[in-house]
Order: sequence, then structure tokens, then C-alpha cells
Amino acid sequence: MPVYAVYVLALLIGVIAGLRAMTAPAAVSWAAQLGWLPVTGTPLAFMGHAYTPYIFTLLAAIEMVTDQLPQTPSRKVPMQFGARLASGGLCGATIGASVGALLPGLVAGVAGAVIGTLGGALARSKLAKSFGKDLPAALLEDLVAVVGAIVIVSTPLTL
Repeated sequence: MPVYAVYVLALLIGVIAGLRAMTAPAAVSWAAQLGWLPVTGTPLAFMGHAYTPYIFTLLAAIEMVTDQLPQTPSRKVPMQFGARLASGGLCGATIGASVGALLPGLVAGVAGAVIGTLGGALARSKLAKSFGKDLPAALLEDLVAVVGAIVIVSTPLTL
């Protein structure tokens, strides 16, 4: 696979992190543990450790539940935005590290997280308005995040 394609995957997983901060690392850690992302021997080898996918999956499930609560702050407030940037950077760096491009992957992941955070907020608000309530829009966003993450991490890096 050409290296620019890896950067596109890193950017796209960042977009997923912008939608759901914990869904992206859950998917990436499963991919690392399954050997789809060869990160052994890199600084991000912990993403493929035995318990890492389970921890991130639990956090992703909690996030999907708490996202539906009315007191959950906007994804655009500094704490939420920062978490999405960190998640996108971690996930993009992990994808990049699997082909020896950790730093470019990190940058692409952070850029994707900005796009996903701002674009996701805009899309969800428009969908919620068209549905007349937020829940269907939130559930659709959950579906896009999960399916998108699976497609991204299951794309072979050796094409």
C-alpha cells in the first residue's frame, strides 16, 4: 500500500475519533491485537496487548450511553475537544507506526479528529433538527462511527 494511503487511513480514524472518542481506539486496539496493525516493537505496542481492546471497548460502550444523556457537554468544549484530538492522534499514530510513520500518522489523526469533531457536531445537529429530536441522530452517528472504524482498521496495509 502506498504510504499516502496509510495517511488517509490515519486521517479517517481521526474522523471517527471526532465522532466518538473511544470508538476509534477500541477498533485500533482490536486491530493491533489481531495482528492487522503490526505495532510490536514500536512505542505503541501497548495498543495490541491482551487487555487493551477490552478496556477501550468498555470505554466506548460507556461513551455511547453517556452521549445520550442531556447533561453531557458539547464535543466542542475544550475538555471534550481535547479528548477527541488525543484519541485521533493516538489512533493515527498507531496506524502510522505499523508502517514506520508514527509522526505523520499522529498529525493525520489529529487533523481527522478536528474534521470529525466539527463536522460531526454540525451533521448531528442538522439530523436532529430534521428528525425533530436528537436520539435518532445520535444513534445514526454511533452506527457510522462503529462501521467506519471497522472498515478502516480492516483495510489491509499490504495492498
